[in-house]
Amino acid sequence: MSEKRSVNVALIGHRFMGKAHTHGYTDVTIFFDPKVHPVKRVICARSDDLPGVAERWGWQEWESDWRKVVTRPDVDLVDICAPSLLHKDITLEAAAVGKHVLCEKPLAMNLDDAREMLEAVERAGVVHSVGFNYRKIPAIGLAKQLIDEGAIGRIHHFRGIYSQDWLVDPNFPLAWRLRKKDAGAGPSWDLGAHVIDLARYLVGEVAEVVGTQTTFTKERPVAVFEEGLKAVAGDEMGEVDVDDATSFLAHFENGAVGIFEATRYATGHRNQNRIEIYGSEGGLVWNGVEKMNELEFYSCSDPDYAQGYRTIQVGEEVHPYMSGWWPAGHIIGFGDTFVHEVLDFLNAIAEGRQANPSFYDGVQCQVILAAVDKSIAERRWVSIAELS
Repeated sequence: MSEKRSVNVALIGHRFMGKAHTHGYTDVTIFFDPKVHPVKRVICARSDDLPGVAERWGWQEWESDWRKVVTRPDVDLVDICAPSLLHKDITLEAAAVGKHVLCEKPLAMNLDDAREMLEAVERAGVVHSVGFNYRKIPAIGLAKQLIDEGAIGRIHHFRGIYSQDWLVDPNFPLAWRLRKKDAGAGPSWDLGAHVIDLARYLVGEVAEVVGTQTTFTKERPVAVFEEGLKAVAGDEMGEVDVDDATSFLAHFENGAVGIFEATRYATGHRNQNRIEIYGSEGGLVWNGVEKMNELEFYSCSDPDYAQGYRTIQVGEEVHPYMSGWWPAGHIIGFGDTFVHEVLDFLNAIAEGRQANPSFYDGVQCQVILAAVDKSIAERRWVSIAELS
């Protein structure tokens, strides 16, 4: 039996997403048999604890300069978990030397940069993907299957919210996600991008939007230390120049209507990404990530005496991805979505095809985000065609 081909991976960035992606590369061959196997060649970040992180996480080498990493001949795949302001530069250099690219969302700091990144990877002919990991949740896969089979008929409504509460305390420090120059925007991009992608994936393309947004706390203590979603406040105060909450309405090209909300002020919700989809023949509700292994399904075809939403425990072998995991009823978690993300990306590389979602999906999401921003600035409905 011939040895399976391997793909050498360079991970740019660590902390929260770096840990999640490392979990994907580490465990994908335990639960699945991808068509190429990943080798954790080098991890790159600017951090004093990087040597210890590399050793604990099983990376063969570590490096502090990403430019030295992406041009290495022994690197095949560049995985970008660095802050958004670095996404474009890393992608352009990686694509220019023929590396496959997996990039976290949002794809870029603005729409023009996102489009330039898409052009670069397409010109280079490399496999590319953007980190919309919620597509890889088995319950979302089942929702997609039911919609494609016509189980809920013609879709009329999409409602999506992404709710966190870690900014309710006005004394939480001014970390990088609250600085426009580093993050690009607040939850409208960071969280809202996931909701928009799920809407496009499950319902279809958006035709027009109208939005509103608010910053509840205008000043916060400047952070003297930050790691992931944790930070330590100093004595100096600084301006918050991104949104705390953004909502918008949408009309889809297929006639459905949508309601979207992203907020970091949803008191009591640590990380709720909830979607509701209602159609002519039934409905679907997913109350993730808090209940990510459940999908609520209503069918108009049920007899009158038995109608009602049923909760499907998405953990059987027949459900998307679940054949590789534990026995039925043994649930998986948030981190395991990155195992699925890595699995699909590796198989796309092996098969010489584009991954799903690709940079195209990242750009289309950014078009909608830009249209929402334009709508808020101009206080009007904005057609997606205006930015196409």
